[in-house]
Amino acid sequence: MSLPTTTSRPLRRLSAPLMLCVALVLGACGRGHAAGDAADEPGVARVERVVDGDTLRVRIAGRREAVRLIGIDTPESVRPRTPVECFAKEAARRLGELAPPGTRVRLERDVEARDRFGRLLAYAYRRHDGLFLNLALAREGYAQVATYPPNVAHTADFTAAVSDARAAGRGLWSACDGQSRSPP
Repeated sequence: MSLPTTTSRPLRRLSAPLMLCVALVLGACGRGHAAGDAADEPGVARVERVVDGDTLRVRIAGRREAVRLIGIDTPESVRPRTPVECFAKEAARRLGELAPPGTRVRLERDVEARDRFGRLLAYAYRRHDGLFLNLALAREGYAQVATYPPNVAHTADFTAAVSDARAAGRGLWSACDGQSRSPP
């Protein structure tokens, strides 16, 4: 049975704000970390593990994802049928120290969302203090610049950080004696 038109209009005007309030309250009550999901905010993920020096496995929005840190490239340690490169294990260990399992990270995209392997492409910031992981690895000498247009938002920052690390002989720049590296 339908209500007369004169009664349903005021109810419609009241029902939209009321439904919004109910949705917000229910959403706030249902949120939390009990389900093991990473974030209460968009773009925030929880690190599950480090794959190598420039790749993380995270949980975001209820899904597990591989995240490739864009703008940098660390020596390879897990590429099939290739030897472990100089300073690869150290780069992976350092990323693990900066973002151990359970760490919340804010992921920022550039132009492209994914690479050819289906990994999310992101700039990663540690949630509790804002540390820019991509830049920290470059600054400390664990990575070199890897520019793949159109994902170039921080290229100047990475170039300066790598140049400084190289000049100071930090990380791979002192340990690897200029050994050639395979392309990312």
